[in-house]
Amino acid sequence: MDTQPLWSQIQDLWANLDQHPWVSAMLGLIVLVGVALLAGHIARIIVLRVTKMLGRQPALHWINDLREHKVFHRLAQLTPSLMVQFGRNLVPDMSDNGRHFLGNLALAITIFVLTRVISSLLDALLDIYSRTNYAKTRPIKGYIQLTKMLLYVFSAIIIVATLIDRSPMLLLSGLGAMSAVILLVYKDTLLSFVASVQLTSNDLLRVGDWIEMPQVGADGDVIDITLHTVKVQNFDKTIVSIPTWRLMSESFKNWRGMQQSGGRRIKRSLFIDASDVAFLTDEQEQRLEGVRLLSDYLHRKKAELKSWNEAQGNVAALSANRRRMTNIGTFRAYALAYLKSHADIQPNMTCMVRQMQTTPQGVPLEVYCFTRTTVWDEYERIQGDIFDYLLSVLPEFGLSVYQQPSGNDLRKGLLNRIPIEE
Repeated sequence: MDTQPLWSQIQDLWANLDQHPWVSAMLGLIVLVGVALLAGHIARIIVLRVTKMLGRQPALHWINDLREHKVFHRLAQLTPSLMVQFGRNLVPDMSDNGRHFLGNLALAITIFVLTRVISSLLDALLDIYSRTNYAKTRPIKGYIQLTKMLLYVFSAIIIVATLIDRSPMLLLSGLGAMSAVILLVYKDTLLSFVASVQLTSNDLLRVGDWIEMPQVGADGDVIDITLHTVKVQNFDKTIVSIPTWRLMSESFKNWRGMQQSGGRRIKRSLFIDASDVAFLTDEQEQRLEGVRLLSDYLHRKKAELKSWNEAQGNVAALSANRRRMTNIGTFRAYALAYLKSHADIQPNMTCMVRQMQTTPQGVPLEVYCFTRTTVWDEYERIQGDIFDYLLSVLPEFGLSVYQQPSGNDLRKGLLNRIPIEE
């Protein structure tokens, strides 16, 4: 095949380009952009393969986090814009204004890509930090979000200033004049940032804490703390988003102290029917002496009452002048001994059974103690077992729980009062 005619035609075409400089500049620009894109593609392949090999080493496992957030992928995207920026002088027949505009455009793209690289790097650092032991006590997600927001704002200012070929200080001075508007627009952001700093520095809230905030319907575990919101997953699996600043301006309950103490409080009352409260008879005393948990109490109490009554002399012959044991007081002592001997009750925390102010519903005996566990289902099981037993043992002391009459009770009472016709 004779290629001489083809080569001659190409030479003639190239010679004619001198008569059309804009065509020569356009072809040169197309070639420059094509070479830049090809170089960017090659750089991306090389960088990704090298970082993949390095990420397999245990000491450099953090490189996998950078690859997952496309830090190296976006870093390779800097190649085309940099080649265009530094190779624009090689384009033939391009005017000075065209070269200047092309340089500014390439610089703006470089700044934009570099901004995305830094943003991805911050996300990767956040993931690396979240695996450390400090992440729960010192979350930095809010600070990362604020840094990224400022990064994008200043990058946008620099890009616009580069494209219009003006100093960035000119745009910043205009923002200074709009400071009042900016403060109004970003009011919630500024309040949330200050609240995030206070929550973190004072260790008031961590991821995983159980908090209660009834005014916003939050009762569950904190699953995320960001610059603007704190996400709480309620126990019914719904998600509540609370503005961060509200956690500082309003009150909330954090159950972390309970979880760290290793014990959860039981605070519940038995309402004893007041009509059943009475002195113990001699028969009841003898029968209760056989109860292992009460033997020491009864011997000690009997000795104390005998000593006191003997000191009163002859007046102790009257029942109203001497002290005697009551069934409700003996039951209170038994309940306390039962709690202290219970394997699931925390022995190093407050444990008592106290009588509260009498109410129209009866005489409240409040059980106040702490379990050995803070796990919810275990806590409920222990609490249920304790009160099941105490309710069942009440008749042994001649006591019963007060219960408001139901419709069935009223029906039975009315039927008993109706005379039966023979």
